[in-house]
Amino acid sequence: MNKLEKNENYNNKTFEDIKHFDENGIEFWYARELMPILQYSKWQNFEKILDKAKISCENSEISVLEHFTDISKLSKRANNADVMIKDYKLTRYACYLIAQNGDSRKKVIALAQTYFAVQTRKQEISEKEYSELTEDEKRFYQRNLTRKGNYSLNQTAKNAGVKNFDRFHNSGYKGLYNGETADDIAKRKGLRYREDILDNMGSEELAANLFRITQTESRLKKDNICSEKEANKTHYNIGKNIREVITKNGGTMPLVCPI
Repeated sequence: MNKLEKNENYNNKTFEDIKHFDENGIEFWYARELMPILQYSKWQNFEKILDKAKISCENSEISVLEHFTDISKLSKRANNADVMIKDYKLTRYACYLIAQNGDSRKKVIALAQTYFAVQTRKQEISEKEYSELTEDEKRFYQRNLTRKGNYSLNQTAKNAGVKNFDRFHNSGYKGLYNGETADDIAKRKGLRYREDILDNMGSEELAANLFRITQTESRLKKDNICSEKEANKTHYNIGKNIREVITKNGGTMPLVCPI
């Protein structure tokens, strides 16, 4: 039995323990790991809850594929027979819907509902509330927004024909950072290999990058861009324009991390 199944003292840390991040810094959960925590011992039973959650998502006119990503794979049994193991990568919203459709008699289901709902609410605060945050809290808040923003931008860029996402994102960085790529920025900041540059920015620098992200996505959609070359050019120009505005207004350029 999984040690998580034995532990009845469920808390928010339990859900944090099985949280993952993809290559773009977007958080996700695996259905197979969430299942025992929600006290479901059989996949067949848990899959019924997944199906209900997907229907709820569809009824809200939200893309099911974006929130429930099928990652089924072949696995060998003890007798060397191949069997298809079904699993899903789940967004926070997907996990919330699963909790909403779970067995409400279970205490852990109520806890999951609260956890995934409250954590989402924490990402939506007013301007007054933001101004009262500490620098560390602002950084955490802005980092969450950039993760969500990059995920959404990637979907839009993919629809615009982008295949090389490293080149696409570097186009934006080059515009905003006066020709520097993500690797250049990481080296300048003295980061270790594969350490995320966005995790090492102050709130003001993150805000500049968030503006770059949201404005690029908006332009890709508005101009109905459908070629990788034009998408990269658009991302570069947006980054460059934001840098020029910061310079013109005498603001702090997005350079060295202030922390």
